[in-house]
Amino acid sequence: MIETRNLTKRYGNLIAVNNINLKLDEGDVFGFIGPNGSGKTTTMRMIATLLNPDHGEAYVCGKSIYTNQEDIRRLVGFMPDFFGVYDDMTVIEYLEFFCAAYRIPADKRRAICEEKLELVDMSFKRDAMVNELSRGQTQRIGLARTLLHEPQVLLLDEPASGLDPRARIEIRNLLRRLGELRKTVIVSSHILPELADVCTRVGMIEKGNLIVDGNVAEVMQKARQRIVLNIRVRERTEEAAALLEQCDSVESVNSIEDGLIVITLAPETDDYSDIPSALVESGFAMTLFREEEVNLETAFMELTKGLVQ
Repeated sequence: MIETRNLTKRYGNLIAVNNINLKLDEGDVFGFIGPNGSGKTTTMRMIATLLNPDHGEAYVCGKSIYTNQEDIRRLVGFMPDFFGVYDDMTVIEYLEFFCAAYRIPADKRRAICEEKLELVDMSFKRDAMVNELSRGQTQRIGLARTLLHEPQVLLLDEPASGLDPRARIEIRNLLRRLGELRKTVIVSSHILPELADVCTRVGMIEKGNLIVDGNVAEVMQKARQRIVLNIRVRERTEEAAALLEQCDSVESVNSIEDGLIVITLAPETDDYSDIPSALVESGFAMTLFREEEVNLETAFMELTKGLVQ
């Protein structure tokens, strides 16, 4: 559905996007992760045909961004991070206005608007003035507007930016629903833990370079250089830590804080059954034995260097 080949954009001596190669299939929800200024928005605007690249190619549903711009704009729904609304329109009028802009027949507009309002759970605001909506409600109306012409591809630039926790959860649920509808979605964000719940794939971009691209499990595995265990014993914590340092599978005891022992296992260790056995045999009662999870935020910190343009 989306393919880029060495997609590049320069601004003078600044390389905003550097030879991006990406391929997304139908139903993929791609989390595009990177700090401000890393090239996320520039990449999405080139795919949407709103910005011409200096080098490389991109295809949307098999159509070139150079020779099929009008066709691509019918296939793509682009939602920028900030967009304007009109002071003198109700929500339903606002959506019908954009239906007209998309050349949707007049006799079908109202039904389509009602359908999209229901999809984003905003039917109860159909007669409210758009300039009186909360930030989260405005984002959902913006998403409904993006969906009016039934695009196959959605490019959502920071849709959860500036939202309170409840509104972010609502946007996350909407993204999950769009994936179920077999839309191909690119969603950029720096709210990392929430993307892991809804994305089938993630890409990490830094200083214009796509440094990581894969499904969520692959990225987590790449970030995990060592297995880390959290262990807590009922008493004699210092003695337990000293014992663990002698186990063959333990590379190091990282810390002992508030009774919690954090250890890192030796490289390529996948069987660490000797650790609980050693503790039990030495009379220690364990109250916690847990493998520390690698989340998307941890993976981002591990795999990137913090570079910006």
